[in-house]
Amino acid sequence: MPRARERRDGSPAVVATSAPLVSGPATYADLLRVPEHRVAEILDGELIVSPRPAPRQVLAGSSLGALLMGPFQFGVGGPGGWWLLDEPELHLHGDVAVPDVAGWRRERLTRLPEEPFFALAPDWICEVLSPSTERVDRARKLQLYRRESVPHLWLVNPLARTLEVLRLAGDFYTLIAVHADHERVRAEPFEALELDLRWLWASAPVDAGAEPQATE
Repeated sequence: MPRARERRDGSPAVVATSAPLVSGPATYADLLRVPEHRVAEILDGELIVSPRPAPRQVLAGSSLGALLMGPFQFGVGGPGGWWLLDEPELHLHGDVAVPDVAGWRRERLTRLPEEPFFALAPDWICEVLSPSTERVDRARKLQLYRRESVPHLWLVNPLARTLEVLRLAGDFYTLIAVHADHERVRAEPFEALELDLRWLWASAPVDAGAEPQATE
C-alpha cells in the first residue's frame, strides 16, 4: 500500500486515481483534510481519494437523478415514496462511502438526518463508473453495500453507455439485466415507470421538442 506524502500544511498528498493515501487505519480527520475538489472515502480502514467525476459521468448521474426525482420523490406522474440524493455521505459501521446517487424508501427513512451524513444504508444505490473509479466501485464498494444489505444496485457506464441492474439475493448480488444505448427500460426498484436511457449519455441526440422523462 502506498505511503502518504504530506504537504507543508500537513495534509495528505492527492493522487490522480483512486488509491489509499495513509498507512494504518484512516480516521475521519484524515478524510476532512482532503481537498474539496476530490472525493474522499474510507473503505476497510483505508483512505481512498478519487478525482471528481468527468463531465460525462456528472451528466449521467445528474440526469438519472432528475428523471427519477419527479415521479419517485415528489410523486409527479409516479408513486412517490422515496428520498433521492446526489452524492450523500454514508457512515456505515466505520466505513465512509459517497455513492453517486442513492435512495431511501420513506417508510424506512421517515425524516432526513440533522447530521451531514447518513447512518442508515440506502435501499438503492447507483455508482457511475469511470476508468479511475470502476475497480473500487465494483470490488470494494460493492462488498460494502452487500455487507450493509443494500437491496438494489445500479452500475452506469457512460463510456460504454450501459446500465447494469443488480439485486441482492442472499449474500451476493445477482445481475438482473444489462441495458444499453437508447433503450427504454423498466428497472427495479423503479420499474413503475419506463426510463429512457438516451438522456444519460452525452452523445445522445436531442429531438426537437422532446422532453426527457420517465414514462408510465
